[in-house]
Amino acid sequence: MFSSTWRRAAALAAMVVLVGATAAAVTYGLSAHNAPSAAPAAATTAAASTNGTARPTANTSGPLTIGEIAKASTPGVVEIVTSTTSSGSQQTPLGGGGGSTSQAEGTGFVIDTAGHIVTNEHVVQGASSMTVTFDDQSTYRATLVGSDASTDLAVLKVNAPASLLHPLSFGDSNAVQVGDGVVAIGDPFQLTDTVTSGIVSAVGREITSPNNTPIENAIQTDAAINHGNSGGPLFNLDGKVIGVNSQIQSDGGGNEGIGFAIPSATVQRVTSELISVGSVKHALLGIDARTIPASLAGTLGEAAGVAVAQVQSGSGAASAGLKASTGTTTVAGVSYPTGGDVITSVNGTAVKTSEQLRALIDAHSPGDEVTLTVSRGGETRTVTAKLGTRSAA
Repeated sequence: MFSSTWRRAAALAAMVVLVGATAAAVTYGLSAHNAPSAAPAAATTAAASTNGTARPTANTSGPLTIGEIAKASTPGVVEIVTSTTSSGSQQTPLGGGGGSTSQAEGTGFVIDTAGHIVTNEHVVQGASSMTVTFDDQSTYRATLVGSDASTDLAVLKVNAPASLLHPLSFGDSNAVQVGDGVVAIGDPFQLTDTVTSGIVSAVGREITSPNNTPIENAIQTDAAINHGNSGGPLFNLDGKVIGVNSQIQSDGGGNEGIGFAIPSATVQRVTSELISVGSVKHALLGIDARTIPASLAGTLGEAAGVAVAQVQSGSGAASAGLKASTGTTTVAGVSYPTGGDVITSVNGTAVKTSEQLRALIDAHSPGDEVTLTVSRGGETRTVTAKLGTRSAA
């Protein structure tokens, strides 16, 4: 990622609500509080094993029905209940300080036969204990393998029998298109194994993580997502997981047909790192940036792309010689940085927005080198920047 002080209007952010464990004035958790209730078990399907990791049988006969996806996938979806204990100063009858324990509920899904389960970071954040309930209603304690607030993802592990572990397969979120059919499975309001469906409403959305870091390429869907759906899978019609349901946009905290899922490309990259080392390091270019729309480039006297508003000292961007803007130009009440470098491509991929640039940088690891095409004053040059490590918020 690269740092950015140029954020979208706060009015939009105020309507976005997390679908997880806690609630605030403008951010509602999509996990349901208090103890969960049971739900009927769903049918299971056979899974094949490849390199020690079970996977459902691949679909070779075209799109599945919603019922077929539910039947094949529900055994791999789990209910997650977390307990959080807070300290207190109130005296107990025995003289000690009293505390309180609260519970929250979310969703997760199995990704391998080792017992690893993916969910949202905000579902398990601050939890003192976690339990996972499988399709047959058996419950197991879970341990936290690792979490990443910047992408709102976490991996848990349970020591459960192989017969209960039905790993779900990932699909390619980069292939998702507007209008594609999708299916969500989760535990909203403690109603386990709830199946909803809809379409992909938009792709390439930017949502905000629990530590206020942008998450790029989120999938927007109108499939019903509510409190408790956090961490649950979003499927394409091949029955593959293309995203992790994480947020909704709502005035009142309920489903209004605008939900967001973290794309599977991000999920696979982050969870793999969490399982291998327990944490995730994110790449940093070291600039503050602002989109220069093609429609305004001529008016601003700049190339279309991403203007460099500031350069962080000691960053890869600074070492590569990127130059910050020297002033601003206001068009229709909006100020744009001008007089500095404008990044127009990364490794040969054209860059049109700051969100796209963030996504391209975040797809790399710290220490990677990227080739940037840069325009300034009508001249174009190519520079190479070594990416640093973004500090954890």
